[in-house]
Amino acid sequence: MSSSDIFIGETIGTAILILLGGGVCAAVTLKASKARNAGWLAITFGWGFAVLTAVYTSAPLSGAHLNPAVTLALALKKDGIPWSDVPIYWGGQLLGAMIGAALVWIAYYGQFHAHLTDKEIVGAPGAQATTAKAVEAQEKGAGPVLGIFSTGPEVRVAWQNVATEVIGTIVLVLAVLTQGLNGDGKGLGTLGALITALVVVSIGLSLGGPTGYAINPARDLGPRVVHALLPLPNKGGSDWSYAWVPVVGPLIGGAIAAGIYNIAFA
Repeated sequence: MSSSDIFIGETIGTAILILLGGGVCAAVTLKASKARNAGWLAITFGWGFAVLTAVYTSAPLSGAHLNPAVTLALALKKDGIPWSDVPIYWGGQLLGAMIGAALVWIAYYGQFHAHLTDKEIVGAPGAQATTAKAVEAQEKGAGPVLGIFSTGPEVRVAWQNVATEVIGTIVLVLAVLTQGLNGDGKGLGTLGALITALVVVSIGLSLGGPTGYAINPARDLGPRVVHALLPLPNKGGSDWSYAWVPVVGPLIGGAIAAGIYNIAFA
């Protein structure tokens, strides 16, 4: 794979991942959406199908890492990818995540405006507090739609939040390393795409409750940057005090998973 193939493939694949994954979060969250309040099952399966679509689309170009933690693990893996390719993968992943987040905003532009100008959502003199306002207060500066773009903890305990992301990422990356690689070992094959998608659904259902299961630094950081830049009315803060957790946790998890793979499977 050439450097341009890697960068283009990761950009396209991660953009699709965030468009569909962030899209289901928007569908469930925004007041004027037909899917509002569809619930956690809709979100977990939406993200799983997002992974399936993104991997299947980008695998021929880049091997469909779509996640800096996966790229790191594949570089640490015995006979893995060259370290010189890592910055190319990471750059495409971050750019793709930002593009995908911007596309979610475009697709739900009217819903964002209606949601963030609704007095019951953003508050007003005499307005009753809503779930969105409660979340905003709980997450210390996170605005009422930040959850469409990035993750946040239900209980803010730094070591536990990091540990949750580490554990979830270990499961994901081990599944990629042991089941999701094609015969040439260059990336995810067709069956690997389905397996990885189902693993992501499983992680969301079983381990997603505490932090929203970023398990992917680009998936969280890129959209968080977009949230900070977009001209959204009454959008609130981007919760930068938490932003390091879904970056550091998955990278640690990816490195640990690579170590486990090298010891147990290589």
